[in-house]
Amino acid sequence: MKWIEYSRYTGEDLGLSAEELMRALSDFFLQSGFEYQYMNFSEMDKHSLERLKEALEKALRDGDLFDRNMSEAMQQRLEQMSEQEMSSLLERLVQKLADEGYINVEKPGEQGNGRDNKPRDVKFDITDKSVDFLGFKTLKDLLAGLGRASFGAHDTRELATGVETSGSSRAYEFGDTLNLDISETLFSALKREGLGLPLNLEYKDLHVHQSEYQSSCATVLMLDCSHSMILYGEDRFTPAKKVALALAHLIRTQYPGDSLRLVLFHDSAEEVRLGELARVEVGPYYTNTRDGLILAQRLLQQEKKDMKQIIMITDGKPSCLTLEDGRVYRNAFGLDPLVISRTLEEVGRCKKQGVLINTFMLASDYGLVQFVQKVTELCRGKAYFTTPVNLGQYLLMDYMNRKTRTIH
Repeated sequence: MKWIEYSRYTGEDLGLSAEELMRALSDFFLQSGFEYQYMNFSEMDKHSLERLKEALEKALRDGDLFDRNMSEAMQQRLEQMSEQEMSSLLERLVQKLADEGYINVEKPGEQGNGRDNKPRDVKFDITDKSVDFLGFKTLKDLLAGLGRASFGAHDTRELATGVETSGSSRAYEFGDTLNLDISETLFSALKREGLGLPLNLEYKDLHVHQSEYQSSCATVLMLDCSHSMILYGEDRFTPAKKVALALAHLIRTQYPGDSLRLVLFHDSAEEVRLGELARVEVGPYYTNTRDGLILAQRLLQQEKKDMKQIIMITDGKPSCLTLEDGRVYRNAFGLDPLVISRTLEEVGRCKKQGVLINTFMLASDYGLVQFVQKVTELCRGKAYFTTPVNLGQYLLMDYMNRKTRTIH
């Protein structure tokens, strides 16, 4: 049985709720390695409890956690705190996040770490509740910039019988929703029987209203996590992760019949569970778009949906591929004919399977634009030149307002 303990507010935690802490720490939880882009990736561990406390202290001192009326008073209070009092405050705030189910904190082991017998650093991990919170927050932020947006299932060019009328009526067929068009049904009987009473209705007189046929959609989101996504003075991977979380939340709440799978592509490609996305960082990798497309097609074949699509977010042209013997061929200079031709072969296979590819470009170098133009030409998808700032708005509006091909 769950117990809830009520006590008088003492001000020890500055009156901050766990949700307020999560909002202030969202950027910290979704970091992709941009701050430490030139360090060895094995050296950094953002799951350290000490780093979480540092992020909390920074949020407190920056005033992100307080409204304007309280900010000045709280800043003065923080400045008057001793180092021990600040440490105690941070411990309580971390414990609040753990108690509310947003993080899991490892218990420090009793054994030392190495010959100096120092205790090992305590680690933490965010939970599925945190991932859901971050997805909702990102979706809310993105939709706030879009104005009003109508939610619903995906429209197609097909017509079906249903309660909502949006097309002309037609003769009833066995299996249709019995949403009778009374006027057309009576008119059909009158044309045959005349004005005599009683009016004799026959099966062929029945007409039903038609409504737009709405289809379910299977989507694979391909995220480029090559090292270039955090280089050149811009963090491109963190916004991409936020968009993926927002899209997952949108699908789960507004399009429950849809499915979303996530693929990361770098030197190779791998499927990542959406719950693990917030923990993913980029690495020192090339861009193996071909492996990403192969894996995406395999995942889409597992989904029994009318519509299938790939959404690809990338900032670089394909620069490597996996050869038949398992070796990885790499060439980051220009458009390598071997890499491009093999990648476009997979694009052609997507077209044959009826898989739409929409590409969101986070860069405008000549090689990437040329490659994406060819992909768009082959599969009749769409290409968007975006920035990390407007990526989410473009992607969500494309998903919600998309008009699709005819379903066979």
